[in-house]
Amino acid sequence: MSTKIPIETSARHIHVSQEDFRFLFGEDAQLHYTKELSQPGQYLCQERLTVKGPKGEYQNMALLGPFRKETQVELSLTDTRKIGLPGVIRQSGDTTGSPGCTLIGPKGELTIDHGVIVAKRHIHMTPADAVTLKVKDNDEVFVLTKSYGRALIYADVVVRVDWSYRLAMHVDTDEANAFSNQTEPYGVIVKFFDGNYNTDKWIEDVLSGINR
Repeated sequence: MSTKIPIETSARHIHVSQEDFRFLFGEDAQLHYTKELSQPGQYLCQERLTVKGPKGEYQNMALLGPFRKETQVELSLTDTRKIGLPGVIRQSGDTTGSPGCTLIGPKGELTIDHGVIVAKRHIHMTPADAVTLKVKDNDEVFVLTKSYGRALIYADVVVRVDWSYRLAMHVDTDEANAFSNQTEPYGVIVKFFDGNYNTDKWIEDVLSGINR
């Protein structure tokens, strides 16, 4: 029997380093907790920043705590296009070669040369969940959504395993709006192939007349 995986929408937000935070908010500034998020230890902060790109900006963008080693801005593809940045899809923390932006806070303005990403869709789970679901860390899986008239199969969903996680799939606002279920969004992992099998290879096979 498969397991229901709650699907949560991750709207645009910022993870900030302590050094950058103090530059933007003042040397004595601290993050102020607003509410707990679904993943243990992660929380929404009271503080807000403006994120500026070549063609526009987003004001009052949420900061998430705790501090990170490196500042990271997470946007949807629609968001990046609106402010004139390339949409680079990455796992969280993989920011090398990603575009930068300007961050504007109450005490300063800071230009970062990288750190703006579109987060690759992913599932947080514990090692016990991974055993139950027969997957391992960094596997890429297919997830079929429960929906009403607009069901989707999400491909290339990265599995992220750690004892600190709680079972949930995270998608951005573009992805969440693509299927219709506001009351109880969830999905299940479906397996079309043995082991990992990427969609590019699947397309090549189909175009070559190979049906698996």
